[in-house]
Amino acid sequence: MSKKHPVVAVTGSSGAGTTFVKRAFEKIFQNKNLNVAVIEGDSFHKYERAEMRVQVEKTREEGQVLTHFAEDANHFDKLEALFKEYGESGKGQRRYYIHSDDEAVEHNARLGTDLEPGQFTPWEDIEDGTDLMFYEGLHGGVRTKNADVASQVDLLVGVVPSVNIEWIQKIYRDTSERPYTPEQVAEIIVDRMPDYVEFITPQFENTHINFHRIPLIDTSNPFSGQAVPPPEDSMVVTTVRVDCDLAQIVKKLPAEAMAFLQNEQTLVYKGDFMVEVMDLLLTPMIDRLVSSS
Repeated sequence: MSKKHPVVAVTGSSGAGTTFVKRAFEKIFQNKNLNVAVIEGDSFHKYERAEMRVQVEKTREEGQVLTHFAEDANHFDKLEALFKEYGESGKGQRRYYIHSDDEAVEHNARLGTDLEPGQFTPWEDIEDGTDLMFYEGLHGGVRTKNADVASQVDLLVGVVPSVNIEWIQKIYRDTSERPYTPEQVAEIIVDRMPDYVEFITPQFENTHINFHRIPLIDTSNPFSGQAVPPPEDSMVVTTVRVDCDLAQIVKKLPAEAMAFLQNEQTLVYKGDFMVEVMDLLLTPMIDRLVSSS
């Protein structure tokens, strides 16, 4: 792991809220006027959408459904290699997975291609002169017998909601932004459970910081079609495993945040103050990473 070209990663399950945390990081990067090489986790999937559907049905017949959480559906080795290369030289290659028609239009205009949703763009060199690399996806902290992605990350942040909130958010996203029915999303959730246990949850022991959102309202049946609980109807438990004075952050938050320290490493506060806490907590860490590079 090299501090010369820092690697920052946000990791969490599908529907966990990593995109929300990504936006908070983007605000910090913008305020600091940083040139950031952004890496999308989905771009390290092994199969395009049509190929993945074939693999899913094939493995379903064999009794163990292949999912996007699993090592066999991803290029963990290539992700580790990219982080290592960037940390040492500030160079590397990336591509994009096209999720929607809008993304297809954007990338086709930029590349002169005729790609469709569910396909990958060609690999491209990362531009010279970036200040840091930022990854958001499923596997930023993964460790297996074949790859150790976590070892190449300088600041690793986990997004760990209550699993019921995670499922509610996934159902909402996949039915409103992607072409799935609630029943199809529920099937995906069930199919992924073995890989969730093997590849997703162990990452949260490798992180430097975890943001864990806990609901304050009834989410006992996430498959009921209920709306995603708003931030103000939750508390966030933030665990920090690097040097940080959490007591000072508590002092900087207003009384309505209801912030308190559960222990020296754990800060608890109302969910609608999560962005403010992220700014107070992460901005100094980004400053230290960039200043030491």
